[in-house]
Amino acid sequence: MLIRRVIAPALEVNTYVLAAAPGGPCVVVDPGGGAAERLPAVLEDLDLTVGAVLVTHGHPDHLWDSADVADVADVVVQVAAPDLDRLDDPAAARHVGEILGGQFALLAGSPWRPPSQSGAIPAPVLEGGGAQVVPGIVARGIPAPGHTSGSTVLLVGATSGEAGIDAGAPGDPGHLPLPTAEPGAPVVLTGDVVFAGSVGRTDLPGGDPQAMTETLRTLRQVLSPASILLPGHGPATTMARELASNPFLR
Repeated sequence: MLIRRVIAPALEVNTYVLAAAPGGPCVVVDPGGGAAERLPAVLEDLDLTVGAVLVTHGHPDHLWDSADVADVADVVVQVAAPDLDRLDDPAAARHVGEILGGQFALLAGSPWRPPSQSGAIPAPVLEGGGAQVVPGIVARGIPAPGHTSGSTVLLVGATSGEAGIDAGAPGDPGHLPLPTAEPGAPVVLTGDVVFAGSVGRTDLPGGDPQAMTETLRTLRQVLSPASILLPGHGPATTMARELASNPFLR
C-alpha cells in the first residue's frame, strides 16, 4: 500500500494520500487549507488520480481544500453524519468558537468554498462500516466522538499485493517518515483523536470530554499495539508507544 503525506500550511494538518499501486486511483484524507497546492506533486510522481475524499472530522483545518480536491476529480466529500452540517461553514463561530472562526480564512489564505454539485455525503465507512473506498484500498471507520461528535478513526489497508507500507524515500514528494513497526502492522488514521504523546482537545463547540474518555477506552481495547498510528497533526507513532507513554491512554 502506498501512503504519502503533504502538510497543509493552515495549522500544519497531515493530508494523506493512499493507493494500492502507482498509476491508479487514490483516496485523499483530510485535505486541509493549502493542501490542494501541494498534492499535485505527489499525484504526478506516482501517476495517481483522486478517486475519493474522506474527512476524519468537520473542523476547518481538515477540510478547507476539500472542494478544490474533490470538484476537479468529480467526487464527493465523505464525512461522518454528525459532522455533516459543519461543511456549510466549518469556520463559523458555532463550530470552532469566535477566535479561531474569525482567523481561519486568513490562515488558509482563501475563503471557504463548499464542495459543488452533490457536495458532501454521510459515509457509512466513517460510521462503523467497512468498504473499498477506491480499487485496492479498503477502510473501516471507528466512530470516535469527543473532539467533535463525528470524529472518526480509520483502519486502512490494501486488498492485494505485498503486505506493508511504501511511504516513499527521503526526497520523494510526500515522503512519510514512519516508526519502526512489525511487518504487516495495521495502519490507523487517527485524525485529531490520538497524537504522538497527546490527544485532541475537547473545549471547542461539539467537544465532549466524557465522550473522549470513552473513545480512548475503546481504542485501547480494539487497536492492536502493533498498529501504526497516522495522526492529523505531528509525527506518526505506534499504539504500543502511546500505550506506554501517552498519559491520556495509560
